[in-house]
Amino acid sequence: MTAEQAPRGVDPTIPNAARMYDYFLGGKDNFQADRDLANLVLSVLPETREGTRQNRRLIGRIVRYLVDQGIRQFLDLGSGLPAQDNVHEVAHRFAPDARVVYVDSDPVVCAHGRALLADPDRVAMIQADARRPAEVLGDPQVRGLIDFERPVAVLMMFFVHLVPDEDDPQGFVAAYREALAPGSYLALSHVCGDTAPERMGRITEFYRQANVPFVPRSRTEIARFFGDFELIPPGLASGAGPENVWPFGDEETAMFADEETARMGCAGVGRKR
Repeated sequence: MTAEQAPRGVDPTIPNAARMYDYFLGGKDNFQADRDLANLVLSVLPETREGTRQNRRLIGRIVRYLVDQGIRQFLDLGSGLPAQDNVHEVAHRFAPDARVVYVDSDPVVCAHGRALLADPDRVAMIQADARRPAEVLGDPQVRGLIDFERPVAVLMMFFVHLVPDEDDPQGFVAAYREALAPGSYLALSHVCGDTAPERMGRITEFYRQANVPFVPRSRTEIARFFGDFELIPPGLASGAGPENVWPFGDEETAMFADEETARMGCAGVGRKR
């Protein structure tokens, strides 16, 4: 997009994490400022583009896994711009009765999301701050589609590492966990700071120019987001090595041949007993 195409209230000169993600995926819903900062990230970690694509594939595999477990309600937090095989598309492929609510605070994301959706009885896109669970969980559209007395899958994919510690991510993730019925799931992917700390530090500095921070965390910190949920084997996996390959769906391959790069990200799915 060009700056002239920016929606009202959107400053195209400020890089945006969701639009950068779109650029990494090869999308066109981004501005020059987003591309410039994304290219800086790629100069340090060229594997980011492939890692972003693999994250999208992982989302699809996790959604199918959850549908196979009987889940028919999905709350996708920090959903980002629409891309190929969105959550509702995968869910409806295997369970036409599934209900999906996307949540994002970015007006560009929400405008594109609403344009994509044509089935308000099964899918909704709401503009809200996912860091405020009381507002999200109490939203009329959320309540209209999702029954929290029944199992729900909450997705936080490629989202929480864009939240600084001062916003208390452990606290708000816990609030979502507490709101869920037994048999519900939390799926979360996150950038790990345990591997290649020098490169991660440089990327963190780049993101300071954007509208959100970039906060890699240790595997121990990331595991805490699941609280007392039971992690589905192999647990918090990096996609590196046979013991860590993400098992969800039919595709059981590691993200990268390079193990160090693979260990820069991890993901897990936890179930509430």
